[in-house]
Amino acid sequence: MDDDDPRRVGVLLRDWRRRKKLSQLDLALLADTSTRHLSCVETGRARPSRSMVLRLAEHLDVPLRDRNGLLLAAGYAPAYRESPLDSDRMAMAHAALRAMLAGHEPNPSVVIDRVWNVVDYNDAMSVLLDSVPSALTGADANVMRLILHPDGLAGQCLNFAEVRAHALARLAHQAAATGHRDLRDLYEEVAAYPVPPDADGVPAPADPDGFTAPLRVRTPLGNLSLFSMIATFGAPADVTLSELAVETFFPADEATAQVLRDLAETRDAGGVGGMRNALVSRSVRPGL
Repeated sequence: MDDDDPRRVGVLLRDWRRRKKLSQLDLALLADTSTRHLSCVETGRARPSRSMVLRLAEHLDVPLRDRNGLLLAAGYAPAYRESPLDSDRMAMAHAALRAMLAGHEPNPSVVIDRVWNVVDYNDAMSVLLDSVPSALTGADANVMRLILHPDGLAGQCLNFAEVRAHALARLAHQAAATGHRDLRDLYEEVAAYPVPPDADGVPAPADPDGFTAPLRVRTPLGNLSLFSMIATFGAPADVTLSELAVETFFPADEATAQVLRDLAETRDAGGVGGMRNALVSRSVRPGL
């Protein structure tokens, strides 16, 4: 179907509805419309209004980038701007991200985009990155590749099977929920990476006393155990902001906490500048 085919918006909306596992009745009730009208929209017999496209997209939890795509497919102008992170318009948001990274010291923290590319990170991330080859920590660094590539953290991970299973499941769910081909491509790439020969073979049973599955890695400073949380911007109205997240790592035991505190006290201020310089000079790339 051609991009300018008026039926295309209906096909896209139907795909999103099915992806969210909603019936036409379910979505019609949520969007305060009739199943008849929704059926006509999906089959191309009726052209939805701009407000109807946005209302359906809201209830389908469609990402802002794809909401713009739905509007274009229906013959309307996009509703959401996409601003470079280093633009004047984004100065306060950029400052907020930098404040979160700095405020999370001495614990590691990283900003990622929707396909897990690294946008920025704090100095404490050096504890995870210093022993990773520069080919994986350059301007095109990607968290999934850093974790799963045999030359990345995979070779240092003490519970690799557990971490790999969690990362792949997360990425597969994200790809299925959005239908984005680039996420599916990333999943297929990292799922095909060979497992390091000395890695654990199968995930260990869940720890009944644990509250989250940690990342346990071997470093020159000793074995570290970390768990993470992800934060996003509330009610973003810009495509770039809607696709950014901050992953913050916390020590899962006192030994790890002490290593991170000691590292913060002795860290050379310029010791991890190479990767950051490459990343800060790169705004979030169009199309991501």
